[in-house]
Amino acid sequence: MQSNDSAPQEPTVVAAADAAAEPPASGEMPIAEQPLAEESGATMREELQQARLKADEYQDLWLRAKAETENVRRRAQEDIAKAARFAVDRFARELLPVKDSLEAALATEAATAESLRAGTELTLKQLVAAFEKSALTEINPVGEKFDPNRHQAISVVESAQEANTVVTVLQKGYLLAERVLRPALVIVAKAAS
Repeated sequence: MQSNDSAPQEPTVVAAADAAAEPPASGEMPIAEQPLAEESGATMREELQQARLKADEYQDLWLRAKAETENVRRRAQEDIAKAARFAVDRFARELLPVKDSLEAALATEAATAESLRAGTELTLKQLVAAFEKSALTEINPVGEKFDPNRHQAISVVESAQEANTVVTVLQKGYLLAERVLRPALVIVAKAAS
């Protein structure tokens, strides 16, 4: 059972639906939809503008980071070049007193064997001090195990020493900051046959 109130509402709903389905007579959008289209376009323009600003900001940041990286690389190369130049400079300054001592010994007219020996020992001490300041250390491996990374074997001899140990050092080797500058020339022991 339906009341009379429901019957008049049905045509009203149908009339509203029919009115919404009909296109506007003037070719324009219905008034209810116009603000949505304008808001949608404005929102899209704003989003596009914001995206462009962010893209410009990110490009600027990228260019700055690229320039900073290039500057760091260039400074590092300059520092390496300076370090190499000044390391040689420091070592040369350490050797100057050694040269001065040798020249003074040669300039002495009435030098005796004792004074030449004393001067030579003093000059050797100056040279050793210069080596130490420059991290240049001596390799003198008598009695040590043969190490092919630090020693160069010239020959092998039978010996009472343990096999594969250094018997004689013919020429000392040198390390520069723990890197082999020159290997020691050695004679190595082999087991007696």
